[in-house]
Amino acid sequence: MAKATTEPTSALEKVDRCGELPHRPRVLLGKMGLDGHDRGVKLIARAMRDSGIHVIYSGLWQTPRSLAIAARDEDVDCIAASMMSNSHNVLVPRLVDECRRVGRSDMIINVGGIIPQEDVQGMLDSGVNSVFHTGTSMQEVVDSVLKATRDYGSLETDDASALLSRNISKLVSGGDVSSAPRRRPERIIGLTGSPGAGKSTLVAAMANEMHRGGEKVAVIAFDPMSPITSGALLGDRLRVDFNTVDDSCFYRSLAIVGEDYVHLPDIIELLGGAGWDRVIIETVGAGQSDVAIRDHVDMTAVVVVPGMGDSVQMDKAGILEIADVFVLNKADHAGEGKLARELLDICNGRPILETVATKGRGIEELVQTLFPGS
Repeated sequence: MAKATTEPTSALEKVDRCGELPHRPRVLLGKMGLDGHDRGVKLIARAMRDSGIHVIYSGLWQTPRSLAIAARDEDVDCIAASMMSNSHNVLVPRLVDECRRVGRSDMIINVGGIIPQEDVQGMLDSGVNSVFHTGTSMQEVVDSVLKATRDYGSLETDDASALLSRNISKLVSGGDVSSAPRRRPERIIGLTGSPGAGKSTLVAAMANEMHRGGEKVAVIAFDPMSPITSGALLGDRLRVDFNTVDDSCFYRSLAIVGEDYVHLPDIIELLGGAGWDRVIIETVGAGQSDVAIRDHVDMTAVVVVPGMGDSVQMDKAGILEIADVFVLNKADHAGEGKLARELLDICNGRPILETVATKGRGIEELVQTLFPGS
C-alpha cells in the first residue's frame, strides 16, 4: 500500500534513544534563505523529540547570523540547517563564519536538502560536518545528533554569551559552575498564562521594543518535557526576529516537567553575573494551579485572552491571584470588553494592560510597566 503524503518517510518508535549520552542532546533546526516550506523540518523535529532530543526550532527565513546566535545562546550540540533555495554555496560558508564570530568556531554543522553532489566537498572543506541528501532516513538524522553529543567542557572563547550559555548547560546537567560570576539582576519578570494566550509573541514584541529603545533583555523560556521520552520541542524563540534584535536579546529555551524550577534561582544569578539586568521568565502554558513562578521573580504578569471562561473562573483561586499585572492580549478579538469588565471586578487596583502583540499595540506601555525607566 502506498504511503499517505502526510506520513513521514520512515516512522520511528517513540522511545528515549539518549539514555547513554553524557547529557540530553540539544539540536537547532533552522532554514536559511528563501525556503518557505516547513513541513519537512517539522517531521524531523517530531522524530527527534520522540527520540528524547531537545529540539530548538528557529523557524523560516533565517540568516547565517541569526542561526549562529541561536546556536550559541541555546548551546546546542549541533545545528541542522535545511537548504532548498539553491543558495547553499553562499549561505552555508557564511554560517560557519558567523559561528566563529559569535565565539563558537567548534559548532558542529550538518546541512540537509537538495544539494548537488558536486557541491558537497566544497561545503565540507568550508567546515560543515556532514551533508544529508533527500531520502535520508529519520534514523540517520537522529543518529547524527546523538553522535554530536559530547561532554560539556570548557569553551575556548571570550564571548560572554557563549560562556553564559555553557554555564547554564553545565548547571542543568549537574555540572560545576562554582567559578562563574553571580549577581541578581535588577529586574526579573515572570510571564505566565494559559496555552495559546500569546506569551511568546508578547516576549518577542517586548524584545523588539526594548531593542528600539537601546535596552537589552534576557529571556528564559520554559516548554514541557515529554513524560515518555524526556524529549522536547522548544519553539518559543522563533517568535523573536533575531535578524533585527541581534545581540540585544539573550534567549535560552529549557524543557521542564511541571513546575520544577529547581535550577531557576541559579540561572537567574548566572544571568546577572553575565551583565543582564532585565530578565523575563516565560513559563510553560499554565493551568489554574501553576503559581510557583511568583517565588522567583520581582513581578508576575498573567496573560489572559477573550474567551478564557466565565466570571466563575475569575473567582477561582489560583493563577489569577498571583498577578501583579494583568495583560489582556488579543484585545482586538470578540469578547474583549466582557473580559476587561470581569478583570476590573477582581483586580483590586492591579494594572490591566490591553495588548495586541501581533500588531505591536500596547507593547510600549507594557514594557514601561514591567521595566520602569526602559
